[in-house]
Amino acid sequence: MTWRPLSVDAEEFLSYLAVERGRAPASIASYRRDLRAYEEFLAARRIALADVGPRVVEDYLAFLAASGRRATSNARALSAIRGLHRFCEDERHGPPDPTAGVNGPRLPSPIPKALTEPEIESLLASVVGDDPRARRDRAILELMYATGMRISELCGLRIADLDLGRGLALVFGKGSKERIVPFGAPAARALMEWLASAGRPAMAPERWARRADEEALFITTRGRRMSRQSVWLVVRNAAERVGLQAKVTPHVLRHSCATHLLEHGADIRVVQELLGHAAITTTQVYTKVSGDLLRRAYEQAHPRAHRTRAPVPSPGN
Repeated sequence: MTWRPLSVDAEEFLSYLAVERGRAPASIASYRRDLRAYEEFLAARRIALADVGPRVVEDYLAFLAASGRRATSNARALSAIRGLHRFCEDERHGPPDPTAGVNGPRLPSPIPKALTEPEIESLLASVVGDDPRARRDRAILELMYATGMRISELCGLRIADLDLGRGLALVFGKGSKERIVPFGAPAARALMEWLASAGRPAMAPERWARRADEEALFITTRGRRMSRQSVWLVVRNAAERVGLQAKVTPHVLRHSCATHLLEHGADIRVVQELLGHAAITTTQVYTKVSGDLLRRAYEQAHPRAHRTRAPVPSPGN
């Protein structure tokens, strides 16, 4: 049987899942199958991806249900379809997501898995050496954890977007929305080392191929702006050196930044602004990560949290 090739949008979405979200190859393969079936359904009805409306998505879900597939499989298919349309809207400036009002089988959302603070310290200390590549990789890891920025946002940074004196970076997030994110002294030191003469200038080519490369904060050894795949390799290699390869992805650094901020008392709306979440509900998932966090917040805020508990009456009293 000859398979239809996936659209460029779908291939870019799968690349985003693999590189930025760190999805496992098996998950990517499942999404690929779901998206191929979906695009074949659209092609048979001569509907372009950009022209899909809620009714088309509902018809496809009904088609899947009628085929006898399990509800969990249909839920995964809807997740793949919703992810694709949201990616097209956010990253490729496509039409509004047609799945926004579509209901389907719901599965419990997994709680983000953050690294512990000792694991983060081990990861950040894993890059040793003073050569340009080591300086660059340290700066990447420090900045990702310090700011919680997405891998695509880090790749898009220009040198001009940094204010090292005040420890601030201008980030362009989803939908080209700008936000200012702070970073601390360790990240600032790593960035200054990278931008010093023995760092980025030593890696720069004699002649830049593109202006975008010349302006880029992080470049490859060939003098090109780093891609998401290139940054993913930096994170993976660091994780392998300290035995954390099964736990670490670029997105885990984002989760860890948010979780540790909340655990140390940061206001959730500050974390929302830092991460660039459009809705507070997206940030609230991090409050589920740690039961200890909830207990501490309760004990600090509730006026009767520290009162002596009444004895539990014994049976018959």
